[in-house]
Amino acid sequence: MTVPENIDFFNKFSVAVPSFIRHPTLRKLAERVQQETLNALTSPAMSESGDTSQSTRILDSLYQTPIADASILVAITHERKPKILLTRRAAHMNSHAGEVSCAGGKHEIGDGNNVVTALREACEETALPPNKVQLLGQLPIQTSKSGMSVRPIVALIAPGLVLVPEVGEISRIFWADLESLVNQPTVEYAVEYKMQEQTATILTPSWQVDGETVWGLTGRVIANLLETGFDRQLEWYYRVENKR
Repeated sequence: MTVPENIDFFNKFSVAVPSFIRHPTLRKLAERVQQETLNALTSPAMSESGDTSQSTRILDSLYQTPIADASILVAITHERKPKILLTRRAAHMNSHAGEVSCAGGKHEIGDGNNVVTALREACEETALPPNKVQLLGQLPIQTSKSGMSVRPIVALIAPGLVLVPEVGEISRIFWADLESLVNQPTVEYAVEYKMQEQTATILTPSWQVDGETVWGLTGRVIANLLETGFDRQLEWYYRVENKR
């Protein structure tokens, strides 16, 4: 899918209103993510103004948030049994090759804010139309293993959208059941990590989703989403098992 040259197309943001969400799981998540987003608002006057709609305050908070090196879209289907959109990165990629990720990527000059970055990259990678996205808010920034700051943008999308992986970047699109993740135990995952002359085995939590291993930054983002929305406390660790 070709991204429109007019970036203003991406600036017509829609914010989900929790009271209009029928399904209790999603409504609870929306309320808490939006409260998390408003708590980070840098303008107390805007945050406390009774004359300003919550949707406007959410957008104001997103606009005021400093631009991260990269942004990802945590897209959740708006349905009775919501699912999280996940992708597997192509094996030939220079970074995070073959790993599970949320759609997203690096900030580009002209994006203007983290939301545009997340929507543009999601459109490029999966053909997700930005006008089919309803924003909920944002989660705390994460740091990738390469040292980049990554801002997760949380949003609702309609179920049944036809998504197409960009073969240059994405090898597969799949879905994680949100309610299952709330209760599903994590599984310890061993990954080989090379640094200079040494190789280490790192142990870290993960989820098994549709034959894929969800770990690393994507796992941390989902863990934070579950903590924010449903009070699920998960210790996300990286423990060296051995070196050789």
